[in-house]
Formats: sequence, structure tokens, C-alpha cells
Amino acid sequence: MNNLLNGKSAAMMLALSLVNVTAAFAQDDNSSAKEEGNRNVMLNAASANGPREIQIGLPSADVNVLENGLPVTYATNPHSVNTIWRGDASLSHQGLLKIAETAITTGNIGYAVNSFTQKGQKGFNGTLNYKSNHFGLQEFSLNMNGDLGKDWYYSFNMYQDFDPGTFKIKSTPYQDRTQIYKALLTKKYNGNRGEFTAMYKYANSHNVYNYATQSAPFIYVGDGSVKEYGDFKLGTTSYLPIDNEMTYRNMRTGKVEQTSLYDACLNKASEVTLMNSYRFDNGLNWKATLKYDHSRGAMVYQSPMSIIDLKSAANQGVYNYKFMYRDINGQTKAYDGQYVQTRMSCLNAGKIDEALFTTELSKKFSTSTFRLGVNEWFYHIDYCSNTTMYDQSVPADGSFALRVWDASHHNGYFYDFNKNASEYYKGSENKLALYFTHDWDVTNKLNLYYGARLEWQKLKGENAAVKNAQGDYVGRFTDYHLGAKAADGTKIAPVDLSYNWLNYDFSVAATYKLTDNFGFTGDFTYIVQHPKFEAFAPATLPNVDKISVPLGRAGIYYNNSWLSLTSLFSYISKTNNNATLNLQHGSEIKAAPMTYDIQTWGWTTDAVAHPFKGFDFHFLFTYQKPTYKKYETSITFNDGYVGKINATGNIVAEIPQILIELDPSYMITKDIKLWTSFRYFSKTYANINEAYYFNGHWETFGGLNWQATKRLALGCTVVNFLNQTGAKGSIAGAELITKDEAKGIKNQIMTGSYLRPFTVEFTASLKF
Repeated sequence: MNNLLNGKSAAMMLALSLVNVTAAFAQDDNSSAKEEGNRNVMLNAASANGPREIQIGLPSADVNVLENGLPVTYATNPHSVNTIWRGDASLSHQGLLKIAETAITTGNIGYAVNSFTQKGQKGFNGTLNYKSNHFGLQEFSLNMNGDLGKDWYYSFNMYQDFDPGTFKIKSTPYQDRTQIYKALLTKKYNGNRGEFTAMYKYANSHNVYNYATQSAPFIYVGDGSVKEYGDFKLGTTSYLPIDNEMTYRNMRTGKVEQTSLYDACLNKASEVTLMNSYRFDNGLNWKATLKYDHSRGAMVYQSPMSIIDLKSAANQGVYNYKFMYRDINGQTKAYDGQYVQTRMSCLNAGKIDEALFTTELSKKFSTSTFRLGVNEWFYHIDYCSNTTMYDQSVPADGSFALRVWDASHHNGYFYDFNKNASEYYKGSENKLALYFTHDWDVTNKLNLYYGARLEWQKLKGENAAVKNAQGDYVGRFTDYHLGAKAADGTKIAPVDLSYNWLNYDFSVAATYKLTDNFGFTGDFTYIVQHPKFEAFAPATLPNVDKISVPLGRAGIYYNNSWLSLTSLFSYISKTNNNATLNLQHGSEIKAAPMTYDIQTWGWTTDAVAHPFKGFDFHFLFTYQKPTYKKYETSITFNDGYVGKINATGNIVAEIPQILIELDPSYMITKDIKLWTSFRYFSKTYANINEAYYFNGHWETFGGLNWQATKRLALGCTVVNFLNQTGAKGSIAGAELITKDEAKGIKNQIMTGSYLRPFTVEFTASLKF
């Protein structure tokens, strides 16, 4: 499943790569030492309800989102951020933590969305936000807060989302149905120097969009462009059958069971958070936050695999296909369409208990700020992924697909239970870390920021990485589950695992002011981690060697009254990426575990200009060259064919080499703002062998914001106002296709992910 998760995230990401200013604005009194600006994280071209991912020259990674100083979720598989957090009225602050700050305080590499829950204030206060779009989205969020007298305060929050999505699906009423409730009680004490808050949060979410919008058909022209297949409209026509039921074999029990896809992706969370802060007489500040979460995390993935041309001359007499379907009356009939596609359903779910604690001491001196913190994060999960295969029609008329079955090989719709990407692990992961940071104005020209983190990581539990008598991994097979027996008689039984590792990070950034306006800036972050518990989910053990990520940047900055500019050269690499490729040959799919390295060189120029009153302009240009290192694997299929991949030196799939962002805005009056955002992504490769590719494209946003009264704000946003259509991400089932093979492939039907279609959104915010 790792390749599926990476593919999904990569398809959603905005690759800003190695960007931005770490220390260049350290001399700006209006900037935060912890946070980055001008990133538009809530403008997401892949989703209507979550922050975009900001990539740093590596393949996709978890979206780091913090609430009140703690991760919203310890692991995003299977409990994704969007199921328990939204950028709604319940938040008093949202920002973007710098890479160095994220590394030191969380142990992760990358940017992180930083958010804080709205607490109670004096009097009675409220915010009601509403959002809709022309596809039928209805989103409400409400915050009410006030005081109870004698230094007691309350805050209540509600979020409701009813999103049918852009795809006209019939298997479920909504592609996103999410409810989030929060209640906070705050006590200020000792002359307001201390503050204690207790918060309860409940979330209930069905994240149908993970499988409903993943992949659909198009014609791959052969020159990097795509065109619509028949009447199948890119981004709006559903590729899912109407039938919402899925049959699978339970990985834990071996029983054949049935569920609806809507129920399979149910996420529930119940959280209790305790927060305390205190300001001592000597200027020392102390804060501590503890969160306990009991939840069910779930994701459903529908991964299209091979497309079979039943009427191709090349297939006549080679394959003995006999596809059938049942009509509306339940009558069995022969399917006479041209195309059939194999799809793999992955039903991922886990019971989760996590207890996360962070405490920090900080003190601000005349020329510096020092922080010392401790993390104690405990995570327990009982997880499995049940996989099943089925076949469906590929209708050219834009109608809903039919589920079909090959009567020459199967007697029903579903087959190959748990053969391809099934997973299991159970146990706990614990991280205990000590960190510090020091932000120091050494002179009026030199600023230094440095910090370090030392972390003990312990894994203990079990998985299903079973070996036979010869010491070889058994791997997956049809009807694979705990208690099953492989062809050689090996019983699939839980295997104990236990690891103890020492991780560490350090970061240093410097800014030297050569003149009042011009200077040099640079930073270096080095992080050493080991695999997370989720890496032990497949049927083989991962590479458990250390994962090292060095990130270095250096360049210049220039600031004056109307311009802030930074230009940086960058380098980042990552060793020992663990992945599982589901390689396809004919109608057979085999999992190939592997470990590889990545490195990226880049150059970024970032500028924010205010050339005249009322007008702001943000410009970003990035050139990068992300390449695979030590990327080799092979697997032998049942017919003897050996599928080989050697991508060493290739450009990393789905990551563009050139990125441009243009963000102009203008205050028409003091109450009306007109703004746009243009993002350009250059050519990206759609498979690992650089055989298929997609041409560059623009993501565009534009809108009008009107502060109608002191209390009422209205807005209109247009997503993809250039109305670009096309595909992005990867092409399903194409991992083994080589450049030479692809030269002769033109105007062929394939499946992939689409650009978000033209969308008009309306917002209103009322304060009372």
C-alpha cells in the first residue's frame, strides 16, 4: 500500500520544493521566528476542504498539521488529518511552521500547518462561517465563546460538511460528510499569569473522496496531452459503479464479509486535551499540553489496474475472457463492450489509542529567545488492510460503469482476496524526545537560529511478515489471512517485532545584514529517523536502517519599503525510502518491496512586492532536479516473465522541475479586495521509467472579498478559472512500461487523476 499512499499524496501536492525564506526575514519585526508567510496553504487545487501539501523536493510525505502544539494525528494512515481537523471558525490562528521548527519540535521534515483552538473571551462572542459551491457543497462552522465570571471562560465549536463533490457518483450521497464538535472550559488563575484549559473534541467523518475521485479514463495522446474518452468528462463524470457493496476476506479472521464502501471509510474520534500555561515573575514561560485520542481511522482506496481491450486483434486467441454482468432484473447477460478494467479495493482500518504530551519552557532575553521542550508521544494501533479485486466496464457514453466478471476464471464479481496489497500490524510506537532552540541576535547585523532534538523511538508489536522453513518471506497469496496456509504449508501467524532506536535532528540558520537592505542567508537541517510502525504493514519487513535527510540552503535577500526578495540554492536528499510497488503484468499483480534514495538540487527565488498603495504581488520561481538513487527491483510473475525496474538517475515521478507561483491582489476600496493566484507546474513523469509524461499545466484561483459591514464578510472564489482540463499524477498499471515501449503507444485509453474542474465558491462570515 505504500506506493498507493504516495501516489495519492503526490497527486494532491503543490510542489514548492525547497522553497522560501528561513532566516531572510529574521530581521523583520513583523515576522514570526517560527512561521513562514505567503504560502496560501488553504488554497487547494485538489480538495475543497483541506490544506494543500507543500512538498520540499522529496516524494510525498505526511501532511504535518498541529493543533495547540500537538500533531492532529500521530499517523495519517489510516486516520487522515481531514477527518478530524478543518480550517474552520474554531481556530483562532493558522500559520505555517518553518522546516527547521517542524524538524526540531516534531521530528518530521517539511513544513507544518500550525493552528490554535479559539478559547473563551470576555463578553459573548461568536463567528458563523458558511461556504458553498455550484456543485452543491454546504459547509457550516460556528464558534461561540464568552466568560462565566470569576476568571472562567467557555468556547463551543461546531463544523458540518455536506459535500457531493464534483464527480456525479450514485453509490454514496456525499463524497465528504464530516462533523466536528469541540467544547472548551478555561480557568485563568494567579492574576492571569496562569491559564488552564480542558477541551473535548468529537469527530465523525466519511472520507469517500479518497476512492471516489482517484482515477478515471482518458485518451493518452502520446505527446504528454490527454483528451476525453467518448462522453466521459474530465473531473466530473463518475467512474464508480452504482453498487456500493464490497465483498472481502477479513485479514484477522479469514471470514468472507461484506460492507458498503461508505461504511468502510467511517472515521470516528473522541479526544480529551488538557492545556496549561504559566508566566513566572522572572520572565520564564511554561506551557504543557496533553491529549488522549480514542478513534477508528479508515481509508478506502480504489486503484485502477490494467485495461483489457476485448476487441483487440492482439488479444484474440491469447486470452480466454468471457465477461458477464447482471442487469437491473438480476438476469445474467454477456458483456459486449470493448474495454474492461481491473480495480483493486483496499479497505484500510485501525483502532487507535494515542496519548501525546508536550511541555516547554521558554524565556526571552534582550537579544535572544531560548526554548527547552520535551515530547512524550505514545501510539497504539490494531490495523489491517483487506484487499479485493473486481472488474468493471469502461463506458464511452459517460454512463455509470457496470461490475462484470470473467466467467472463464471466476464465478462472481470479487476475487483474489488479500492477494495484492493486504496488510496487518498491531502494537505500539513510543517516542520520547528532548529538544531546544535558540534564536539569537548576535549583533545588529547577524542573527543565528539553532536547535537540536534527541529522540528515543521504541516499536513493539506484531505483523504478518512470515518466513518459510528456508527463511524466505512467504509473501501474499489468494485468500491470505492470519491462520491461512501457503502452498508450501507455512502457516500465516503473527510475528513479534521489537525495535529500539535513537533519532536526532539539528538545525542552524544564519542571516547576515550586509547593508540595511541587503544580506546573506542560509540554513542547514539534518534529521536522522527510523521507520514508523506503518512501514511494518506489508508481508515483508522493511529496511530498518537509519533514514537520513540533509537539507541545505544558501543565498541572498533584499528588503526595502516595497519589496522583500530572497534567492536560494538548495540541496536535499533522503536515504532508505521504504516502498511497496504493485507491479502489473497482463492480468497479474505482484507486490515488490524495495528501498531507495532520492536527491534534489534546486534554485528558488521568492519575492513579495507592494509597488503602489493597495496592490500586493507575490512571485515564486523554483527550478529543481529530483532524481532517484539506488532505485532497482525485479519480480517474477507466474508465467515466468521477470518484471525489472532500474530507475536510478531518473527524475522522480509526479514532481515537476519548474514551478511558478504568481499571487497579485488589489484593494479596490478599503473594504473590497480583488485577488488571483496562478501556479504553474512543468512537465511531470507519470511512471517511474519516464515512459509516460504529462505536459505542464496551470492551477488558477481568483476571487473577490467584501467586508460588507464590521460584522459581515462575503466572498466569491473561482477555482480553475482558466477551465483547464487534463490529467496529473501517475498512470495506473504503467510501472513496468519502458521508454522504448511507450514510443509506439498513442491515442490509447488509460486511467489516472484529473485536474480539479472549474468551480465557483461562495463564502460568508458573520461575527456577533
